[in-house]
Amino acid sequence: MRLTEKASKLSSNYGQYTFEVYPSATKHTVREAVEATFKVTVTRVNIQNIKGKPKRSRTGRPTQKSDSKRAIVTLKQGDKIELV
Repeated sequence: MRLTEKASKLSSNYGQYTFEVYPSATKHTVREAVEATFKVTVTRVNIQNIKGKPKRSRTGRPTQKSDSKRAIVTLKQGDKIELV
């Protein structure tokens, strides 16, 4: 689960939670995993593929940040995921 300002605003206002998932994950596998792990009902799953940005190190060598995949999961009205 990703804890950022945007993610906390989505969870408190809209019941949406953001997870970083494997690059091979699909909407169906994310839905099944969240429902089984947190015992909640998922109504919608959105997937974002984020391409890694080019960076420069101190030595001047160009490097590449790794690509990532995020899932924004919307829960049924009244369901919540408690963070410990």
